[in-house]
Amino acid sequence: MICVLGTGLLGTGFTRALRRKGESVHVWNRTSAKAIALEADGARAFADPSEAIRGADRIHIVVSDDAAVEAVLAAAAVPAGALVIDHTTTSTAGARDRTERFAKAGVTYLHAPVFMGPQNALESTGLMLVSGDRTVVARVRPLLEPMTGKLVDLGPRVDAAAASKLLGNLFLMAFTAGCAEVLGLAKAMDVPPQEAAALFEHFNPAHTIGARFRRMIEGNFAQPSWELSMARKDARLVQAEVDRAGVVLALLPAIAARMDAVIAEGHGDADWTVIAKDFLP
Repeated sequence: MICVLGTGLLGTGFTRALRRKGESVHVWNRTSAKAIALEADGARAFADPSEAIRGADRIHIVVSDDAAVEAVLAAAAVPAGALVIDHTTTSTAGARDRTERFAKAGVTYLHAPVFMGPQNALESTGLMLVSGDRTVVARVRPLLEPMTGKLVDLGPRVDAAAASKLLGNLFLMAFTAGCAEVLGLAKAMDVPPQEAAALFEHFNPAHTIGARFRRMIEGNFAQPSWELSMARKDARLVQAEVDRAGVVLALLPAIAARMDAVIAEGHGDADWTVIAKDFLP
């Protein structure tokens, strides 16, 4: 029997996928109606997490944050010998602390955050990350691989999966904010949003991500493909367009301020990726 603690969108997807594979599944959720709804899929809902985990071969946690993980683990009174797999996006410190603390209590705790939407969880696609003790990872690999499209092992560092999840989420935030700023500039210039989005059917900046990271990591700023001073000029052009239209952008002013600071240090003729220089070893 498998127990899923937390049946929000992802937990619900995981539960339904497990049931489709013929697994017996116990579920619990803080809002009980979400767990009870899964009884239509053949899961068994419990009002008490300690009852839900009784007899479970493994326990999956899918909640909101470190505090929620701690609360549900405390309420469940997880016994020695249990296997807990936590898919929650948490802090690195939380992942380290729980791994060590529960190991002392005889509980195997593994952090396995995901890059998945609800449909991915239902269809067992998307990306799942693991890291930590090699024996533990080897034990859980055959259990987790059927739940995801790709299981990525990030090595023995206990909090590597937590760190990589946060790195990915930061990029998604910046990427989405960038898309929003494009729509803001489009509005300022009276370009319909559909036309602005259509540009990216032809211009795909995703192809440049790997090269940009390599240039930053290598500190290869001396042979620019786009000089920082020219990038700053374009930022001024964009700012002028939105100012005339009364459109307020959130991301561009911060980028411009960073450019100004690095230019003031004498790097105006360097590749614009030099704005990353202070984040390198």
